[in-house]
Parts: sequence; structure tokens; C-alpha cells
Amino acid sequence: MSDRWTSPGGPPPEDGPDRTGPGEPTDLGKQPPQQPGWSGGGQPPQGGWSSPPPGSAPGPQQSWSGGPPQGWSVPPPGPHGWNQPPQAAKPGVIPLRPLGVGEILDGAVSTARAHWRPVLAIALGIAVISELISMLAIRTWFSDTSGFAALENNPDPTTAELQDALADLFSFSAVVGIVQLLGSVLATAMLTIVVSRAVLGRGVSVAEAWEDSRGRILRLLGLVLMVTVAAVAALLAPILLTVATGMDLLILLGFLIGIPLAVWTWVSLSLAAPALMLERQGVFAAMRRSWRLVTGSWWRVFGIQLLILVLVFVVSSVVQVPSSLLASLFSDSSTATMGLDTSWTGLAIAGVGSVLAAVVTLPLTAGVTALLYMDQRIRREALDLELARAAGLDDTGSGTGAPPTGPGY
Repeated sequence: MSDRWTSPGGPPPEDGPDRTGPGEPTDLGKQPPQQPGWSGGGQPPQGGWSSPPPGSAPGPQQSWSGGPPQGWSVPPPGPHGWNQPPQAAKPGVIPLRPLGVGEILDGAVSTARAHWRPVLAIALGIAVISELISMLAIRTWFSDTSGFAALENNPDPTTAELQDALADLFSFSAVVGIVQLLGSVLATAMLTIVVSRAVLGRGVSVAEAWEDSRGRILRLLGLVLMVTVAAVAALLAPILLTVATGMDLLILLGFLIGIPLAVWTWVSLSLAAPALMLERQGVFAAMRRSWRLVTGSWWRVFGIQLLILVLVFVVSSVVQVPSSLLASLFSDSSTATMGLDTSWTGLAIAGVGSVLAAVVTLPLTAGVTALLYMDQRIRREALDLELARAAGLDDTGSGTGAPPTGPGY
């Protein structure tokens, strides 16, 4: 029996419960306060309340010595007090209700802290392997025997030298880009599984995260490529349409239209990765799923994603700048090519900073995206009820003692 949860994956219902707040009481749930000692009999409440005269209807300021009028039901006060909604259940790193921005960030950080062993192993392993390959690529294509070295201090390079330099640049960029893409996809797949278990209050090992995610890694890779193609197409479409006119002002207008259109497309598809991983969707189904979840909440999703990009940039800078400065102290000008130190010492010191930055930013990015996806489903589809059942909680938020029986178990 698996302890993962898998959602049905259908489109959100057109009419659903109002999830805009953490359970404010409605007018139908409000009851007149009951004074101690009066429960349908005994002494009437004090403070001007009296029995109505015969034949008269009770008014708003009247009471009844024999209890409330027929048809009224005054329930006893619950454990949370009068008109006090119960606290949302929190079996894991987030409360099961619509989340605020701070709660999403706190959930991502809490996941890394509470489940630091699998999170650290995944992020550190991927970061180290990616950095080692990048260091080998720099040594291969930026060494003193590369095409770039032939251009250094050469004001008039030949066509063959330029072609060699461009070939080296293309090869280096392709290798590093592919490695970073694969590392990002693998980290997103496995860390999303870790976050989904952490929401239910359950741990997961690296082997379990790999076993649960490996069958969808190729689909996730295809999804990342399709989202990139869609964003680039949204950027280039208006530019290419205006280039045909040959008018500089229209070309500038194409850029001004293409950039916001690309951002809008990227944000609309930004929740496709957790939809693919947690709902076992296909590539295009996950893209449509993300589009539906973001529609109507685009500005909120954009703001949270932008905040994460800023945080990732700041954290990476804080970690990498000291290592870059330290690497410059040990740099060897004799091994520098095009201003880049290719010595093993300099590359190793700079690589440590890159690895530390990735260890911090990879879990943060994956965690926020997964929790933002869950928050949108909680607001639109009452996913919190499904998560509570998957966590083994009853309607009151307490444990039932029975294993979950929802879809995917």
C-alpha cells in the first residue's frame, strides 16, 4: 500500500465552495448567545428579558421563561467558543486551508528543515555532479589550446580562428545547458514528491522519491522544453510580424508586446510541472491544467513567482560572491583565458559557491512551486479535504486511526 496521494486530475468545478478565507462563519451559522444556566428551562436570562404578553409575538428584545420559541435550536458552545471557527488541520508543513504568501514560503523552508536528509541528498548530489561536468567543460573549451585562446591578444583573427572559437562556444554552451536542464528536471521531479509527502506529515527516502518519480522524468523533460518553446514563441511572434514591415517603430512595438506576452505565457504554464508529477498528467494535459489553475489568479501567481526569482537571485549572489572573490585571490593569470581562470584551484573554489547556492535554491524553488499548485487547488477544488483524508484525518482534524483510502492508495 503506497502512502502517496494522487488527485483525480479533472477540470475544476464551475461552482464550488467559497475558499477565499480560512473558514469565516456565515450568517446561517450564527446563533444567539446562550447565557449560563438557561438551556430551555429554569431561570430566564437577566438584563430586561421577560415573557411576552399573551397573544403577542416575541420581539427582538424579548425572551421566554420557558425556553426559546418553537423552531429555534440553540446548540451548546463548542470547544472553540462562540462563532470561533476551528483551526485548520496541519498534519504536515502547511495548514490544510488557503495559504498566504508567507505560509507558502514557510512551507518550503519547513520541508527542507523537517526532511533535510532527502532534500540535502537530492540537491547536493545533483549540484555536485552538474558542477563537476561544468568544470570539465570549462577546462576543455577554455584552455590554452582552445579556439578562444587563439583569439586572445589577436586583433585580426582569421576566418578559421573565428569558426573554431564559435564552435567551442557552441559546444560549451550546449553541454553546460543540457547538464543544468537535466539537473533541474531531476531535482524538480524528486523534490516535488518530497514536498507532497511533507504536506501529509510523512517522510520519504531518496530511494522512494526516485522510485515514485523516475517514470515521469522524461515527460517532465518534455514539459520543460514545451513550456520554453511556448514562451519563446510568444516573444518572437509579434517581433517577426513587425520585422516584415521594416519600420523601426513597429519593430520596437513588437518587442514591447512580445516581452509581456512571453511572461504571461510562462506564468500561466508555471504550475504544469507539479500537475504532471502529482496528477500523473501527460505533457499537454499538464499545460492545460496549469492554465486553468492560474486563470483568474494570474497576478497572484506572478507575484509569488517573481518573489521567488528575486530570493533565488539574492541568495545565489550572497553565496557565490564571496567564493568568487576568494577564487580571484588564488587565480593564476597564466591559466586565464578570455578573463576566465581555468586552473583547478580557481574552478574548485568557485564551484563550491555554486554548489552551496544550488543546495539552497533548488529546494526553495521546487517547494514553492509545488505548494503554490496545491494552494490553487485548495482555493478552487477543496483539495484540503482530499489531503485530510489522505493524511488519515476525520472531519474534526483528528486522526481516525485508519489508513487513507482515497485515489492512489
